[in-house]
Amino acid sequence: MTLEYDLFWSFRSPYSYLVTKRLMEFERDYDVKTNVRPVYPIAVRIPGFFKQVNPMWPPYLLKDTVRIAAMEGLPYAWPSPDPIVMDIKTGEVPAEQPYIHRLTRAGVLAAERGKGLPFLYEVSSIIFGGVKNWHERSHLKDAAARAGLDMAELDATALKEKDRLEAVIAENEAAQKASGHWGVPLMVFEGEPFFGQDRFGHLKWRMEQKGLGKRG
Repeated sequence: MTLEYDLFWSFRSPYSYLVTKRLMEFERDYDVKTNVRPVYPIAVRIPGFFKQVNPMWPPYLLKDTVRIAAMEGLPYAWPSPDPIVMDIKTGEVPAEQPYIHRLTRAGVLAAERGKGLPFLYEVSSIIFGGVKNWHERSHLKDAAARAGLDMAELDATALKEKDRLEAVIAENEAAQKASGHWGVPLMVFEGEPFFGQDRFGHLKWRMEQKGLGKRG
């Protein structure tokens, strides 16, 4: 019996990146299906969020994510460029965002093509894996190809289907909120939310209680 869970995930979230390899291995080794549901980062979803955040949080986040990456054996560096264009000092996030809409819409299309998790993994690996100017040259094209997708086709389709994809993203964000949490990565199994990369083990434990088995 294949068990399914929803994954609410953001292309600007380092914690989303840090759990994705484990989720790939989970789906590879166990009879489980991940329903990938990309959402926009909190900087876009909650206007003014970073103007109100405790100033102690960003420095801690950087220390924490470096530590987790080292523990998991993953390459890691803060993205250059950041998928969200913002003024770090003031917390101002302009309406014009050249990267995050493209990435999130492509993520929805990848999920619809049955390649959602591999696409998240490959793209986040270049964004957070130390690749400078990940948005240039063939970096995204190559990442999409490793996931079994054509980035040019995703971009062209996203342009034609912008309104539909925005509606899907809005539905994902509404479902995320309805599950009982607003953050990412958020894994939801049978209505129960598991927030954060450090809750992956709890998700697996709960699914094992419901009969989760290994493949083969």
